Amino acid sequence: MPYPFHRTRVKICGFTRPQDALAAVRLGADALGLVFYPPSPRHVDIERAQAIVAELPPFITVVGLFVDAAAARVAEVLGAVRIDLLQFHGDEDAGYCGAFAKPYIKAIRMKPGLDLVSTVAKYRAASGILLDAWHPDAQGGTGDRFDWGLIPAEFAATLTLAGGLTPGNVAEALRTVRPYALDVSSGVEAGKGIKDAAKMAAFIQEVHLFDSKQYADGSL
Repeated sequence: MPYPFHRTRVKICGFTRPQDALAAVRLGADALGLVFYPPSPRHVDIERAQAIVAELPPFITVVGLFVDAAAARVAEVLGAVRIDLLQFHGDEDAGYCGAFAKPYIKAIRMKPGLDLVSTVAKYRAASGILLDAWHPDAQGGTGDRFDWGLIPAEFAATLTLAGGLTPGNVAEALRTVRPYALDVSSGVEAGKGIKDAAKMAAFIQEVHLFDSKQYADGSL
């Protein structure tokens, strides 16, 4: 079922610097993602993650992103860093995802031929499902988008949409999909792992403008 009335939530992922995370919070981001996946150019180690989280005010959700990590590694990070929500972005099964006594969202990459309905059904205990573009050589953060028309209408209102989002196309994404939340990374960067405050501001402004219009005409 769709969630009740809401404003569109915004998660910005892939922070590597405390000042960028603070800028995102001041601009209105709801959640910040930290990538614990060594092949990613946005990867942070525990020490860097601690430095970022230490600067954050309350009521901001810190998301720890993992890709097919050893369970011991996830537990190590959880023991050292304030993580409010886990995000699993690989081929993790539901049993693994639910083994850490922490709410999680499961990312599903929209690979050609994917049966989305049956895949989502495997993760009934997830706090949410995130849809991202599929790439044969990368696990997200590619700047690619997928065909939003592949998203079943009955899923859209509960999903987090990711993949190739930018200030220039986010309004189109909202009109087309009407997701619960958006997840942006490369689309608001000056360089890999370095966020651009002006781009973050423009992205969030577009989301707020869309929500305001929907509220004004009674669509939300």
